[in-house]
Amino acid sequence: MTRKHSKYESGCPVAYALDIFGDRWGLLVIRDMAVKGARTYGELQNGWEGISTNILAQRLKQLEEAGILSKSKDPENGRSYIYALTQKGRDLAPVLADIALWSAKYNKAGHAMTGFSDKVRADRDGVITRIRAGKLP
Repeated sequence: MTRKHSKYESGCPVAYALDIFGDRWGLLVIRDMAVKGARTYGELQNGWEGISTNILAQRLKQLEEAGILSKSKDPENGRSYIYALTQKGRDLAPVLADIALWSAKYNKAGHAMTGFSDKVRADRDGVITRIRAGKLP
């Protein structure tokens, strides 16, 4: 008899988180929404890293199914959608803040972007509070 395994069966909290948002593109979509205020497919497509259209569509669907973001019709253009982080997605603010601080400490590349990490370093709790409230940091 073959038994189907639940994707979250191990119970490990790290494995659960990685299954939900842990790949490069999923977390970057969350970052672009939380930190840059991206709300449309086009804005997400034009992010810093150049995500391909098929990967972006896949990650948006995955994050929506996981309850990290919501999708609604654009009231100004019925053929487009507006994406927004849900409370579950905004509750990832401390994760984003800590990744930014960790990266600022260890990424010694001369072209490293430090704007977000500088904001976090100056006022971590304020940045987290603003993101959780759906505001830009």
